Parts: sequence; structure tokens; C-alpha cells
Amino acid sequence: MNQSRKHTLKEKIDSFIFGKLIDQPRWELEKALIGNVNSVLDLGCGPHSDIGYFKKQLERTVGVDLFLPSLNISRENQLHHEYYKIDILSAVEYFGENSFDCVVALDVIEHLEKTDGLRLLDQMETIARKKVIIFTPNGFLEQKPFDGNEWQRHVSGWEIDEMRQMGFDIIGINGWKPLRGPRARITIRPKSFWKRMSYLSQLYVTKNPLYAFQILCVKNL
Repeated sequence: MNQSRKHTLKEKIDSFIFGKLIDQPRWELEKALIGNVNSVLDLGCGPHSDIGYFKKQLERTVGVDLFLPSLNISRENQLHHEYYKIDILSAVEYFGENSFDCVVALDVIEHLEKTDGLRLLDQMETIARKKVIIFTPNGFLEQKPFDGNEWQRHVSGWEIDEMRQMGFDIIGINGWKPLRGPRARITIRPKSFWKRMSYLSQLYVTKNPLYAFQILCVKNL
């Protein structure tokens, strides 16, 4: 049996055993979005935003990014209905108040200095009619630029307590924090074993986000 078929078989087995735990961020997003909102503004959408999974279920999704190669990949894959190459910190000037049901920033805010991150949160709440969603590491996680994109560097960390103080509900994502590192990759060998342990640990950290690798922060307005 060739390697690609082995890999496919492993994926099928994992999918059968672990189900939705394999792609927890997507399923948690689905619960927050579908049936609750009709339009989503995706700030810093990057090349592979999970919002693309819900395009057919939403009336309008808009992707915004300043890094053109990422924006072009997303556009080629038709993940959103519309695209704009603008600075996300100018989003409120471009789109205006109460112009979307929901505004999301997935794996974005940690790439901004703290003061700019707070500015982004203020703008998101101004643009959104119903809810704001942030997806970010649980605290500071060092990460260097990759794919020729300097904006991939992490420069700030966001803690559970401060997000709760700003009115967000917190969901723990991607399993027990010590198992993963930059780009959410498993860091302990054998990686195949610890990846599965990470899936299982999500059963606990979802409602105990202090121990989670990442956090999904949802604020209803």
C-alpha cells in the first residue's frame, strides 16, 4: 500500500474515532454563526479561513487582508463572496457602523501590538450588529514570520481574564496547551500519539479554557 493511501486510511480511522474533535475550531464557529447571523466580516482572513466552510449558509461573507498573496489564494478558492485589500485597523472607516451581523478575527489579534489589538476590538464592536468573535492563542505564543509574510510574527498575548473582563465568553480550543507550539503543531514525539491525546483532551479544555492551547472568544452585543 502506498504512503498516500496509508495516510488516507489513518485519517478515516481518526475521523471515525474522534469525530468533531479533529476540527474543533470549525465546529465551535459553526455553533456561534449558523442560525444566528447572516453576514460576516472576516478581518485578516488569510489564505485558508474557516469562514469559507459556511459561505453557502450565509448571505454575505467578506474577506479582508493586507497581504495580497494570501488574499489571492482565498479568492482563487472562493472562500468569501467579496474581498478587499485594506488595513484591518481602517475597517470601520471603510465599512461603517453596524454594517455586518458578525465580525471575526481568527488568528489575527496576536499579530498586533497590544494598543492596536484594543483598537481592533473597538472597531469590530462598532461594525458588528450582533456579535464579535476572536480566535487566538491562550496567552503569548512566540511565532516567527513564514511564507514571506512578516505579519505572521506574534507580538502580543491575550489572556482569558482580560477577554472575560471585556465581555467575551471563552471556549477552550485545540486541546491541552503543552502539547502544541507555533502554528498549532504538535511538539512532542511520537507526534501521531500526542496528536490523538490532544484530540481527547479537548473534551476537558473546551469548558476549562485555562488549560487550552487556544481560545475562541465570543461576545454577544
